[in-house]
Amino acid sequence: QVQLVESGGGLVQAGDSLRLSCAASGRTFSSAVMGWFRQAPGNEREFVASITWRTGNTYYTDSLKGRFTISRDNAKNTVYLQMNSLKPEDTAVYYCAAKLGALGPFKVAREYDYWGQGTQVTVSS
Repeated sequence: QVQLVESGGGLVQAGDSLRLSCAASGRTFSSAVMGWFRQAPGNEREFVASITWRTGNTYYTDSLKGRFTISRDNAKNTVYLQMNSLKPEDTAVYYCAAKLGALGPFKVAREYDYWGQGTQVTVSS
């Protein structure tokens, strides 16, 4: 049973930084693509970033390049999302997702096989 557990969300002020973590368990993720998505109230779930576990290749939505960084720790089976210079419009529930046996960016939510429960990020102005 694949399990993805996000952590690290919270309430911060504009300009602050946060690092989200996604601990993965239950399967081997060496051939997976791991993604971060976010969903604000009334909006669709949108792609933030993804990383191909095997190669370390990363992909970002254009508007977040330079502020957000996705990374992985193989030993801990954990994926991170470092978020800098946070803005109020970054407020959302952030979700971790996994697509097993794949390579590539995979920027569409329905392409992913497993999801975490989400972690709330709130940025005050």
